[in-house]
Amino acid sequence: MLESFGYLAISWLDPWLLMLTAAGTLAGIYVGAIPGLSVTMAVSILISFTFKWSVNDALALIAGVYVGGVYGGSRTAILLNIPGAPSAIATALDGYPMAKRGEAGEAVGLTTVMSVFGGFVGVAALALFAPMLSDFALMFTSRDYLLLAMIGILLVGTLSGESFAKGVFAGALGVLIGMVGLDPMTAEGRFTFDTITLMGGIPYVVAMIGFFGVAEAFVQLHQLDLPAVKQKIDRVIPRLADVRRYFRVAMRASGIGTVIGALPGTGGDIAALLAYDDAKRATKNPEVPFGEGAKEGLVAPEAANNAAVGGAFVPMLTLGIPGDAVTAVIIGALFIHGLKPGPLLLVETPHLFWFTVGNLALANIFLLIFGLTGIRIFTKIVECPKAILLPLIIILSAVGSYAIQNNPVDIYWMLLFGVFGYFLKVYGFQVGPVILGVILGPMMDSNYRRAMIGARNDPATFIWDFLSHPISCVLLIAFLALLISQTPLGRMAREAWRGRRAQGRGAG
Repeated sequence: MLESFGYLAISWLDPWLLMLTAAGTLAGIYVGAIPGLSVTMAVSILISFTFKWSVNDALALIAGVYVGGVYGGSRTAILLNIPGAPSAIATALDGYPMAKRGEAGEAVGLTTVMSVFGGFVGVAALALFAPMLSDFALMFTSRDYLLLAMIGILLVGTLSGESFAKGVFAGALGVLIGMVGLDPMTAEGRFTFDTITLMGGIPYVVAMIGFFGVAEAFVQLHQLDLPAVKQKIDRVIPRLADVRRYFRVAMRASGIGTVIGALPGTGGDIAALLAYDDAKRATKNPEVPFGEGAKEGLVAPEAANNAAVGGAFVPMLTLGIPGDAVTAVIIGALFIHGLKPGPLLLVETPHLFWFTVGNLALANIFLLIFGLTGIRIFTKIVECPKAILLPLIIILSAVGSYAIQNNPVDIYWMLLFGVFGYFLKVYGFQVGPVILGVILGPMMDSNYRRAMIGARNDPATFIWDFLSHPISCVLLIAFLALLISQTPLGRMAREAWRGRRAQGRGAG
Protein backbone atom coordinates (compact mmCIF):
# COMPACT_ATOMS: atom_id res chain seq x y z
CA MET A 1 0.00 0.00 0.00
CA LEU A 2 2.77 2.44 0.91
CA GLU A 3 4.57 1.59 -2.32
CA SER A 4 1.46 2.29 -4.37
CA PHE A 5 0.81 5.49 -2.43
CA GLY A 6 4.33 6.63 -3.30
CA TYR A 7 3.29 6.83 -6.94
CA LEU A 8 1.44 10.02 -6.04
CA ALA A 9 4.73 11.93 -6.23
CA ILE A 10 6.13 10.46 -9.47
CA SER A 11 4.93 13.32 -11.68
CA TRP A 12 6.13 15.84 -9.13
CA LEU A 13 9.69 14.49 -8.94
CA ASP A 14 10.33 13.46 -12.55
CA PRO A 15 11.33 16.55 -14.62
CA TRP A 16 10.11 14.97 -17.87
CA LEU A 17 6.67 14.14 -16.48
CA LEU A 18 6.56 17.57 -14.86
CA MET A 19 7.19 19.20 -18.23
CA LEU A 20 4.63 17.02 -20.03
CA THR A 21 1.93 17.87 -17.48
CA ALA A 22 2.74 21.59 -17.71
CA ALA A 23 2.76 21.55 -21.53
CA GLY A 24 -0.52 19.64 -21.64
CA THR A 25 -2.22 22.04 -19.22
CA LEU A 26 -1.07 25.12 -21.14
CA ALA A 27 -2.11 23.64 -24.47
CA GLY A 28 -5.45 22.55 -23.02
CA ILE A 29 -6.26 26.09 -21.87
CA TYR A 30 -5.86 27.46 -25.37
CA VAL A 31 -7.54 24.52 -27.09
CA GLY A 32 -10.50 24.83 -24.74
CA ALA A 33 -10.75 28.56 -25.44
CA ILE A 34 -11.26 28.03 -29.18
CA PRO A 35 -14.87 27.17 -30.10
CA GLY A 36 -14.93 24.09 -32.30
CA LEU A 37 -11.75 22.59 -30.85
CA SER A 38 -13.00 20.30 -28.10
CA VAL A 39 -11.02 18.60 -25.37
CA THR A 40 -12.27 15.26 -26.70
CA MET A 41 -10.82 16.08 -30.10
CA ALA A 42 -7.47 17.10 -28.61
CA VAL A 43 -7.20 13.93 -26.48
CA SER A 44 -8.15 11.77 -29.47
CA ILE A 45 -5.36 13.32 -31.55
CA LEU A 46 -2.89 12.92 -28.68
CA ILE A 47 -3.52 9.18 -28.48
CA SER A 48 -2.33 8.75 -32.06
CA PHE A 49 0.94 10.45 -31.09
CA THR A 50 1.46 8.80 -27.71
CA PHE A 51 0.55 5.15 -28.32
CA LYS A 52 4.27 4.27 -28.48
CA TRP A 53 5.08 6.23 -25.33
CA SER A 54 5.17 4.77 -21.85
CA VAL A 55 1.80 4.79 -20.09
CA ASN A 56 3.00 7.36 -17.52
CA ASP A 57 4.15 9.81 -20.20
CA ALA A 58 0.92 9.46 -22.15
CA LEU A 59 -1.33 9.87 -19.13
CA ALA A 60 0.64 12.89 -17.87
CA LEU A 61 0.14 14.76 -21.14
CA ILE A 62 -3.49 13.71 -21.53
CA ALA A 63 -4.40 14.65 -17.95
CA GLY A 64 -2.90 18.11 -18.43
CA VAL A 65 -4.85 18.71 -21.64
CA TYR A 66 -8.06 17.49 -19.99
CA VAL A 67 -7.77 19.75 -16.93
CA GLY A 68 -6.66 22.79 -18.94
CA GLY A 69 -9.28 22.28 -21.64
CA VAL A 70 -12.21 22.16 -19.24
CA TYR A 71 -11.11 25.49 -17.76
CA GLY A 72 -10.15 27.11 -21.08
CA GLY A 73 -13.73 27.40 -22.29
CA SER A 74 -14.40 30.07 -19.68
CA ARG A 75 -11.95 32.54 -21.27
CA THR A 76 -13.92 33.22 -24.45
CA ALA A 77 -17.20 32.77 -22.55
CA ILE A 78 -16.29 35.74 -20.36
CA LEU A 79 -14.60 37.92 -22.97
CA LEU A 80 -16.75 37.30 -26.06
CA ASN A 81 -19.86 35.46 -24.81
CA ILE A 82 -18.71 32.49 -26.90
CA PRO A 83 -18.26 29.43 -24.66
CA GLY A 84 -15.26 27.44 -25.79
CA ALA A 85 -16.98 24.29 -24.48
CA PRO A 86 -20.54 23.34 -23.43
CA SER A 87 -19.44 23.27 -19.79
CA ALA A 88 -18.77 27.04 -20.02
CA ILE A 89 -22.26 27.97 -21.20
CA ALA A 90 -23.41 28.80 -17.68
CA THR A 91 -20.20 30.78 -17.10
CA ALA A 92 -21.06 33.13 -19.98
CA LEU A 93 -24.36 34.12 -18.36
CA ASP A 94 -22.63 36.26 -15.72
CA GLY A 95 -19.04 36.39 -16.99
CA TYR A 96 -19.82 38.35 -20.16
CA PRO A 97 -21.85 41.03 -18.33
CA MET A 98 -18.85 41.53 -16.04
CA ALA A 99 -16.59 41.98 -19.08
CA LYS A 100 -19.04 44.52 -20.51
CA ARG A 101 -18.63 46.48 -17.26
CA GLY A 102 -14.84 46.39 -17.62
CA GLU A 103 -14.29 43.68 -15.01
CA ALA A 104 -12.91 40.95 -17.28
CA GLY A 105 -9.64 40.67 -15.35
CA GLU A 106 -11.44 40.13 -12.06
CA ALA A 107 -13.85 37.64 -13.66
CA VAL A 108 -11.05 35.56 -15.20
CA GLY A 109 -9.04 35.61 -11.98
CA LEU A 110 -12.02 34.49 -9.90
CA THR A 111 -12.90 31.67 -12.30
CA THR A 112 -9.29 30.48 -12.28
CA VAL A 113 -9.05 30.21 -8.52
CA MET A 114 -12.46 28.58 -8.16
CA SER A 115 -11.75 26.19 -11.03
CA VAL A 116 -8.59 25.04 -9.28
CA PHE A 117 -10.50 24.71 -6.01
CA GLY A 118 -13.14 22.58 -7.70
CA GLY A 119 -10.43 20.54 -9.39
CA PHE A 120 -8.78 19.71 -6.08
CA VAL A 121 -12.12 18.74 -4.54
CA GLY A 122 -12.70 16.35 -7.45
CA VAL A 123 -9.22 14.87 -7.10
CA ALA A 124 -9.68 14.45 -3.33
CA ALA A 125 -12.99 12.69 -3.93
CA LEU A 126 -11.30 10.43 -6.46
CA ALA A 127 -8.62 9.48 -3.93
CA LEU A 128 -10.88 9.04 -0.91
CA PHE A 129 -14.29 7.99 -2.14
CA ALA A 130 -13.73 6.24 -5.48
CA PRO A 131 -15.21 2.87 -4.47
CA MET A 132 -18.24 4.45 -2.75
CA LEU A 133 -18.99 6.87 -5.60
CA SER A 134 -18.59 4.17 -8.21
CA ASP A 135 -21.04 1.92 -6.35
CA PHE A 136 -23.55 4.77 -6.18
CA ALA A 137 -23.14 5.55 -9.89
CA LEU A 138 -23.67 1.89 -10.73
CA MET A 139 -27.10 2.04 -9.07
CA PHE A 140 -28.38 4.52 -11.68
CA THR A 141 -30.52 2.99 -14.42
CA SER A 142 -31.87 4.29 -17.73
CA ARG A 143 -35.01 5.72 -16.13
CA ASP A 144 -32.85 7.67 -13.66
CA TYR A 145 -30.81 9.21 -16.47
CA LEU A 146 -34.09 10.02 -18.23
CA LEU A 147 -35.32 11.90 -15.17
CA LEU A 148 -31.94 13.60 -14.80
CA ALA A 149 -32.18 14.84 -18.39
CA MET A 150 -35.78 16.00 -17.89
CA ILE A 151 -34.75 17.88 -14.75
CA GLY A 152 -31.99 19.47 -16.80
CA ILE A 153 -34.51 20.65 -19.41
CA LEU A 154 -36.59 22.27 -16.66
CA LEU A 155 -33.50 23.79 -15.07
CA VAL A 156 -32.55 25.55 -18.28
CA GLY A 157 -35.88 27.33 -18.05
CA THR A 158 -34.68 29.08 -14.93
CA LEU A 159 -31.75 30.53 -16.90
CA SER A 160 -34.07 32.69 -19.01
CA GLY A 161 -34.68 35.59 -16.71
CA GLU A 162 -38.20 35.91 -15.40
CA SER A 163 -39.90 33.88 -18.15
CA PHE A 164 -39.87 30.20 -17.34
CA ALA A 165 -42.03 29.51 -20.40
CA LYS A 166 -39.48 31.07 -22.74
CA GLY A 167 -36.73 29.01 -21.17
CA VAL A 168 -38.63 25.74 -21.54
CA PHE A 169 -39.52 26.64 -25.13
CA ALA A 170 -35.85 27.31 -25.91
CA GLY A 171 -34.83 24.04 -24.25
CA ALA A 172 -37.49 22.11 -26.20
CA LEU A 173 -36.28 23.74 -29.40
CA GLY A 174 -32.80 22.46 -28.61
CA VAL A 175 -34.17 18.95 -28.04
CA LEU A 176 -35.85 19.13 -31.46
CA ILE A 177 -32.54 20.08 -33.10
CA GLY A 178 -30.80 17.26 -31.25
CA MET A 179 -33.29 14.73 -32.64
CA VAL A 180 -32.27 15.39 -36.26
CA GLY A 181 -30.55 12.42 -37.87
CA LEU A 182 -30.86 8.65 -37.89
CA ASP A 183 -32.69 6.98 -35.05
CA PRO A 184 -29.98 5.31 -32.90
CA MET A 185 -32.05 2.12 -32.52
CA THR A 186 -33.97 1.71 -35.77
CA ALA A 187 -31.71 3.69 -38.15
CA GLU A 188 -34.77 5.47 -39.54
CA GLY A 189 -34.42 9.11 -40.51
CA ARG A 190 -35.88 11.74 -38.19
CA PHE A 191 -36.45 15.26 -39.52
CA THR A 192 -34.00 14.50 -42.33
CA PHE A 193 -36.43 15.28 -45.19
CA ASP A 194 -34.77 12.45 -47.12
CA THR A 195 -31.50 14.37 -47.45
CA ILE A 196 -28.16 12.66 -46.87
CA THR A 197 -26.77 15.83 -45.30
CA LEU A 198 -29.09 15.59 -42.29
CA MET A 199 -28.73 11.85 -41.69
CA GLY A 200 -25.64 12.33 -39.56
CA GLY A 201 -27.40 14.89 -37.37
CA ILE A 202 -26.33 18.42 -36.53
CA PRO A 203 -23.12 18.69 -34.44
CA TYR A 204 -23.93 20.47 -31.21
CA VAL A 205 -20.67 22.42 -31.41
CA VAL A 206 -21.82 23.95 -34.71
CA ALA A 207 -25.10 24.94 -33.09
CA MET A 208 -23.21 26.34 -30.09
CA ILE A 209 -20.93 28.44 -32.28
CA GLY A 210 -23.85 29.74 -34.32
CA PHE A 211 -26.17 30.56 -31.41
CA PHE A 212 -23.46 32.13 -29.28
CA GLY A 213 -20.70 33.43 -31.55
CA VAL A 214 -22.46 34.50 -34.74
CA ALA A 215 -25.70 35.57 -33.05
CA GLU A 216 -23.78 37.74 -30.59
CA ALA A 217 -21.81 39.28 -33.47
CA PHE A 218 -25.08 40.17 -35.21
CA VAL A 219 -26.45 41.71 -32.02
CA GLN A 220 -23.27 43.75 -31.56
CA LEU A 221 -23.74 45.25 -35.03
CA HIS A 222 -26.32 47.55 -33.43
CA GLN A 223 -23.58 48.89 -31.14
CA LEU A 224 -20.75 49.63 -33.58
CA ASP A 225 -20.64 53.28 -32.54
CA LEU A 226 -20.21 52.50 -28.85
CA PRO A 227 -16.63 52.83 -27.60
CA ALA A 228 -14.84 49.68 -26.47
CA VAL A 229 -14.98 49.05 -22.73
CA LYS A 230 -11.61 49.53 -21.08
CA GLN A 231 -10.92 46.46 -18.97
CA LYS A 232 -9.63 46.77 -15.43
CA ILE A 233 -6.77 44.35 -15.05
CA ASP A 234 -5.02 45.97 -12.12
CA ARG A 235 -6.33 43.14 -9.94
CA VAL A 236 -6.34 39.63 -11.32
CA ILE A 237 -5.79 37.58 -8.17
CA PRO A 238 -9.13 37.60 -6.30
CA ARG A 239 -9.39 39.31 -2.95
CA LEU A 240 -9.19 37.03 0.06
CA ALA A 241 -12.54 38.45 1.17
CA ASP A 242 -14.14 37.29 -2.11
CA VAL A 243 -12.66 33.82 -1.75
CA ARG A 244 -14.06 33.54 1.76
CA ARG A 245 -17.42 34.94 0.73
CA TYR A 246 -17.92 32.49 -2.14
CA PHE A 247 -16.27 29.51 -0.44
CA ARG A 248 -19.60 27.95 0.51
CA VAL A 249 -20.94 28.35 -3.04
CA ALA A 250 -17.76 26.79 -4.45
CA MET A 251 -17.90 23.91 -1.97
CA ARG A 252 -21.53 23.09 -2.81
CA ALA A 253 -20.83 23.36 -6.53
CA SER A 254 -17.74 21.16 -6.24
CA GLY A 255 -19.78 18.50 -4.48
CA ILE A 256 -22.41 18.62 -7.22
CA GLY A 257 -19.74 18.46 -9.90
CA THR A 258 -18.01 15.48 -8.33
CA VAL A 259 -21.21 13.45 -8.02
CA ILE A 260 -22.49 14.35 -11.49
CA GLY A 261 -19.07 13.64 -13.00
CA ALA A 262 -19.12 10.18 -11.42
CA LEU A 263 -22.40 9.35 -13.17
CA PRO A 264 -21.49 7.60 -16.43
CA GLY A 265 -22.41 9.53 -19.55
CA THR A 266 -22.94 12.91 -17.92
CA GLY A 267 -20.07 15.40 -17.63
CA GLY A 268 -19.11 18.97 -16.84
CA ASP A 269 -21.88 20.61 -18.88
CA ILE A 270 -24.68 19.07 -16.81
CA ALA A 271 -22.68 19.59 -13.60
CA ALA A 272 -22.20 23.29 -14.38
CA LEU A 273 -25.89 23.71 -15.15
CA LEU A 274 -27.05 22.05 -11.92
CA ALA A 275 -24.50 23.97 -9.84
CA TYR A 276 -25.53 27.29 -11.41
CA ASP A 277 -29.17 26.61 -10.65
CA ASP A 278 -28.31 25.56 -7.09
CA ALA A 279 -26.32 28.77 -6.54
CA LYS A 280 -29.15 30.83 -7.98
CA ARG A 281 -31.62 29.28 -5.56
CA ALA A 282 -29.34 29.32 -2.51
CA THR A 283 -28.13 32.92 -2.92
CA LYS A 284 -30.84 35.10 -1.45
CA ASN A 285 -29.40 38.56 -1.92
CA PRO A 286 -26.59 38.69 -4.51
CA GLU A 287 -24.86 42.04 -5.03
CA VAL A 288 -25.81 41.85 -8.71
CA PRO A 289 -28.77 39.82 -10.05
CA PHE A 290 -27.95 36.53 -11.73
CA GLY A 291 -27.55 36.99 -15.46
CA GLU A 292 -26.23 40.54 -15.00
CA GLY A 293 -22.78 39.78 -13.60
CA ALA A 294 -23.29 37.93 -10.31
CA LYS A 295 -20.00 36.49 -9.08
CA GLU A 296 -21.85 33.50 -7.66
CA GLY A 297 -22.83 32.74 -11.25
CA LEU A 298 -19.14 32.46 -12.12
CA VAL A 299 -18.01 30.51 -9.07
CA ALA A 300 -20.63 27.75 -9.20
CA PRO A 301 -20.30 26.46 -12.79
CA GLU A 302 -16.51 26.77 -12.89
CA ALA A 303 -16.02 24.93 -9.60
CA ALA A 304 -18.49 22.26 -10.72
CA ASN A 305 -17.16 21.51 -14.20
CA ASN A 306 -13.58 21.17 -12.95
CA ALA A 307 -14.67 19.00 -10.01
CA ALA A 308 -16.43 16.79 -12.56
CA VAL A 309 -13.01 15.91 -14.04
CA GLY A 310 -11.99 14.00 -10.91
CA GLY A 311 -15.47 12.55 -10.67
CA ALA A 312 -15.36 11.28 -14.26
CA PHE A 313 -12.23 9.25 -13.48
CA VAL A 314 -14.06 7.35 -10.74
CA PRO A 315 -16.25 5.07 -12.89
CA MET A 316 -13.51 4.88 -15.54
CA LEU A 317 -10.83 3.51 -13.20
CA THR A 318 -13.04 1.45 -10.91
CA LEU A 319 -15.71 0.13 -13.30
CA GLY A 320 -14.29 0.61 -16.77
CA ILE A 321 -17.27 2.86 -17.58
CA PRO A 322 -16.49 6.34 -18.95
CA GLY A 323 -17.77 9.27 -16.96
CA ASP A 324 -17.84 11.50 -20.03
CA ALA A 325 -16.63 11.66 -23.64
CA VAL A 326 -13.03 12.44 -22.71
CA THR A 327 -12.67 9.53 -20.30
CA ALA A 328 -14.21 7.31 -22.99
CA VAL A 329 -11.24 8.24 -25.19
CA ILE A 330 -8.81 7.75 -22.28
CA ILE A 331 -10.17 4.21 -21.81
CA GLY A 332 -9.11 3.53 -25.38
CA ALA A 333 -5.65 4.85 -24.58
CA LEU A 334 -5.38 2.51 -21.58
CA PHE A 335 -6.36 -0.48 -23.72
CA ILE A 336 -3.72 0.52 -26.27
CA HIS A 337 -1.13 0.38 -23.48
CA GLY A 338 -2.27 -3.10 -22.45
CA LEU A 339 -4.34 -2.07 -19.42
CA LYS A 340 -7.92 -3.07 -18.69
CA PRO A 341 -9.90 -0.38 -16.85
CA GLY A 342 -12.32 -1.84 -14.33
CA PRO A 343 -12.39 -3.42 -10.87
CA LEU A 344 -9.27 -5.49 -11.55
CA LEU A 345 -7.27 -2.38 -12.42
CA LEU A 346 -7.12 -1.34 -8.76
CA VAL A 347 -6.10 -4.87 -7.78
CA GLU A 348 -3.50 -5.60 -10.48
CA THR A 349 -2.07 -2.09 -10.99
CA PRO A 350 -2.99 0.05 -7.97
CA HIS A 351 0.02 2.26 -8.62
CA LEU A 352 -1.67 3.53 -11.79
CA PHE A 353 -4.60 4.80 -9.74
CA TRP A 354 -2.35 6.78 -7.40
CA PHE A 355 -0.27 8.06 -10.30
CA THR A 356 -3.44 9.42 -11.90
CA VAL A 357 -4.48 11.10 -8.65
CA GLY A 358 -1.08 12.77 -8.25
CA ASN A 359 -0.98 13.79 -11.89
CA LEU A 360 -4.42 15.45 -11.79
CA ALA A 361 -3.40 17.35 -8.66
CA LEU A 362 -0.23 18.56 -10.40
CA ALA A 363 -2.22 19.63 -13.46
CA ASN A 364 -4.44 21.78 -11.23
CA ILE A 365 -1.38 23.53 -9.80
CA PHE A 366 -0.19 24.35 -13.31
CA LEU A 367 -3.73 25.48 -14.12
CA LEU A 368 -3.50 28.06 -11.33
CA ILE A 369 -0.15 29.30 -12.64
CA PHE A 370 -1.09 29.50 -16.31
CA GLY A 371 -4.66 30.62 -15.61
CA LEU A 372 -3.50 33.74 -13.78
CA THR A 373 -1.02 34.68 -16.50
CA GLY A 374 -1.67 35.92 -20.00
CA ILE A 375 -4.90 37.62 -18.91
CA ARG A 376 -3.68 41.00 -20.16
CA ILE A 377 -3.33 39.59 -23.67
CA PHE A 378 -6.74 37.93 -23.53
CA THR A 379 -8.47 41.08 -22.30
CA LYS A 380 -7.12 43.04 -25.26
CA ILE A 381 -9.62 41.06 -27.35
CA VAL A 382 -12.50 42.85 -25.65
CA GLU A 383 -10.89 46.26 -26.12
CA CYS A 384 -10.47 45.68 -29.86
CA PRO A 385 -12.77 47.95 -31.99
CA LYS A 386 -15.97 46.13 -32.92
CA ALA A 387 -15.48 46.88 -36.62
CA ILE A 388 -12.38 44.64 -36.47
CA LEU A 389 -13.48 42.19 -33.80
CA LEU A 390 -16.89 41.18 -35.20
CA PRO A 391 -15.63 40.05 -38.64
CA LEU A 392 -12.86 38.12 -36.90
CA ILE A 393 -15.42 36.37 -34.68
CA ILE A 394 -17.45 35.29 -37.71
CA ILE A 395 -14.33 34.09 -39.55
CA LEU A 396 -13.08 32.12 -36.55
CA SER A 397 -16.58 30.71 -36.05
CA ALA A 398 -16.58 29.51 -39.66
CA VAL A 399 -13.14 27.94 -39.24
CA GLY A 400 -14.17 26.23 -36.00
CA SER A 401 -17.38 24.88 -37.55
CA TYR A 402 -15.56 23.52 -40.59
CA ALA A 403 -12.80 21.95 -38.48
CA ILE A 404 -15.21 19.63 -36.66
CA GLN A 405 -15.93 17.35 -39.63
CA ASN A 406 -14.20 19.14 -42.52
CA ASN A 407 -17.68 19.63 -43.92
CA PRO A 408 -18.60 22.94 -45.63
CA VAL A 409 -22.28 22.30 -44.86
CA ASP A 410 -21.54 22.93 -41.17
CA ILE A 411 -20.66 26.52 -42.05
CA TYR A 412 -24.14 27.01 -43.52
CA TRP A 413 -25.67 25.52 -40.38
CA MET A 414 -23.57 27.87 -38.28
CA LEU A 415 -24.85 30.92 -40.21
CA LEU A 416 -28.43 29.67 -40.05
CA PHE A 417 -28.25 29.18 -36.31
CA GLY A 418 -26.57 32.56 -35.99
CA VAL A 419 -29.47 34.32 -37.73
CA PHE A 420 -32.01 32.28 -35.76
CA GLY A 421 -30.18 33.02 -32.51
CA TYR A 422 -30.14 36.72 -33.36
CA PHE A 423 -33.93 36.83 -33.57
CA LEU A 424 -34.23 34.80 -30.38
CA LYS A 425 -32.09 37.37 -28.57
CA VAL A 426 -34.07 40.26 -30.06
CA TYR A 427 -37.34 38.82 -28.74
CA GLY A 428 -36.00 38.10 -25.26
CA PHE A 429 -35.09 34.40 -25.50
CA GLN A 430 -31.83 33.07 -24.05
CA VAL A 431 -29.81 30.84 -26.37
CA GLY A 432 -28.12 28.89 -23.56
CA PRO A 433 -31.17 26.63 -23.01
CA VAL A 434 -31.21 25.81 -26.74
CA ILE A 435 -27.68 24.40 -26.66
CA LEU A 436 -28.27 22.53 -23.44
CA GLY A 437 -31.41 21.07 -25.01
CA VAL A 438 -29.35 19.89 -27.99
CA ILE A 439 -26.99 18.10 -25.59
CA LEU A 440 -29.60 16.67 -23.24
CA GLY A 441 -32.12 15.69 -25.94
CA PRO A 442 -30.34 12.59 -27.28
CA MET A 443 -29.56 11.51 -23.71
CA MET A 444 -33.24 11.81 -22.80
CA ASP A 445 -34.36 9.99 -25.97
CA SER A 446 -32.01 7.01 -25.69
CA ASN A 447 -32.66 6.47 -21.99
CA TYR A 448 -36.42 6.69 -22.46
CA ARG A 449 -36.24 3.99 -25.11
CA ARG A 450 -34.10 1.76 -22.89
CA ALA A 451 -36.42 2.28 -19.92
CA MET A 452 -39.44 1.35 -22.05
CA ILE A 453 -37.68 -1.77 -23.32
CA GLY A 454 -36.90 -2.69 -19.73
CA ALA A 455 -40.60 -2.26 -18.91
CA ARG A 456 -41.49 -4.49 -21.90
CA ASN A 457 -43.26 -1.53 -23.53
CA ASP A 458 -45.95 -1.63 -20.86
CA PRO A 459 -46.86 1.94 -19.71
CA ALA A 460 -48.15 0.69 -16.35
CA THR A 461 -44.90 -1.16 -15.62
CA PHE A 462 -42.95 1.87 -16.85
CA ILE A 463 -44.70 4.15 -14.35
CA TRP A 464 -44.46 1.60 -11.53
CA ASP A 465 -40.69 1.37 -12.02
CA PHE A 466 -40.41 5.07 -11.20
CA LEU A 467 -42.43 4.69 -8.02
CA SER A 468 -40.94 1.44 -6.75
CA HIS A 469 -37.22 2.25 -6.94
CA PRO A 470 -35.75 4.69 -4.37
CA ILE A 471 -33.45 6.70 -6.67
CA SER A 472 -36.12 6.98 -9.39
CA CYS A 473 -38.73 8.00 -6.84
CA VAL A 474 -36.51 10.74 -5.36
CA LEU A 475 -35.68 12.10 -8.81
CA LEU A 476 -39.36 12.01 -9.81
CA ILE A 477 -40.30 13.99 -6.70
CA ALA A 478 -37.53 16.49 -7.50
CA PHE A 479 -38.82 16.82 -11.08
CA LEU A 480 -42.41 17.42 -9.94
CA ALA A 481 -41.31 19.86 -7.23
CA LEU A 482 -39.25 21.81 -9.74
CA LEU A 483 -42.16 21.92 -12.18
CA ILE A 484 -44.67 23.03 -9.54
CA SER A 485 -42.25 25.64 -8.16
CA GLN A 486 -42.42 27.54 -11.47
CA THR A 487 -46.22 27.71 -11.51
CA PRO A 488 -48.33 30.43 -9.82
CA LEU A 489 -49.17 27.91 -7.09
CA GLY A 490 -45.48 27.39 -6.37
CA ARG A 491 -44.78 31.12 -6.26
CA MET A 492 -47.69 31.64 -3.86
CA ALA A 493 -46.34 28.88 -1.61
CA ARG A 494 -42.86 30.45 -1.60
CA GLU A 495 -44.26 33.89 -0.72
CA ALA A 496 -46.37 32.40 2.06
CA TRP A 497 -43.31 30.56 3.44
CA ARG A 498 -41.22 33.72 3.35
CA GLY A 499 -43.99 35.60 5.12
CA ARG A 500 -44.12 33.05 7.92
CA ARG A 501 -40.35 33.14 8.32
CA ALA A 502 -40.43 36.93 8.50
CA GLN A 503 -43.12 36.80 11.14
CA GLY A 504 -41.15 34.22 13.11
CA ARG A 505 -38.04 36.37 13.04
CA GLY A 506 -40.05 39.41 14.10
CA ALA A 507 -41.56 37.51 16.99
CA GLY A 508 -38.11 36.28 18.00
